[in-house]
Amino acid sequence: MAVASGHRKTLVYTAAMSIVPPAARRPRRGIYLLPNLFTTGALFAGFFAIISAMGGHFGDAVLAVFVAAVLDGLDGRVARLTGTQSDFGVQYDSLSDLISFGLAPSLILYSWSLSALSAYGPIWGRIGWTAAFLYAACAALRLARFNTQVGVADKRYFQGLASPAAAGFTMIYLWAAQNLGWNGRELAFVTPFVAAAAALLMVSRFRYFSFKAWPAGDRVPFMALFVVVLVLVALAIDPPRVAFGAILLYVLSGPVLTLWGLAMRQRQRRRVRGGAA
Repeated sequence: MAVASGHRKTLVYTAAMSIVPPAARRPRRGIYLLPNLFTTGALFAGFFAIISAMGGHFGDAVLAVFVAAVLDGLDGRVARLTGTQSDFGVQYDSLSDLISFGLAPSLILYSWSLSALSAYGPIWGRIGWTAAFLYAACAALRLARFNTQVGVADKRYFQGLASPAAAGFTMIYLWAAQNLGWNGRELAFVTPFVAAAAALLMVSRFRYFSFKAWPAGDRVPFMALFVVVLVLVALAIDPPRVAFGAILLYVLSGPVLTLWGLAMRQRQRRRVRGGAA
């Protein structure tokens, strides 16, 4: 009888465990190593960019931000390809992005150009570090809003300029300026507008095309490959100017795409009202 009773308890326990939903069971401990290694590499690149800017090595700082952007694009893809996506990885990636694409560009811009405003008086000095803080704060707000919209927003578009794109815009601005022979002190009155524009675009409601959803299949149009070849050739001829022109077009595409969509919807509403009348 004792054996039968124990057997019945085992069956009841097994049936109960099968009814409990997976979310209520004990979560698996540990983290996935491979995608988080890429995230750690991006975090290190952002940290190295800050250290380089503090030492006056702005070329190395810009390069480090670009490396962080590449690694940031790889960690998510690696996680999806290997099936190692996790909530921990999402949060860790956001913290890494805040350092690499929020704090690093703001401190680089301040060390390179914005700090020179203090030579014109205390008010101008405050404008300099306020512009740097505005960029960092808007990057944090942009990442927080993105995390709350995961799984809800349209994957084809970003709401607001993505923080890696904003960092690329500011760093390519610095790179192109140095290539043209301008130093940060000479552009001290221009850099605050660049930092503020990138900051406000990050928290705006402008829609930017997301390349995460492209291509939709294994094949791409022939013209897409032709455009890629043209871009590579142009970059080989004059990398700083071509890169700045390309990122500037992308930055301007958000307002243009959004305003064009609003105009099309208003035109469609007018047609509907005219047809109803």
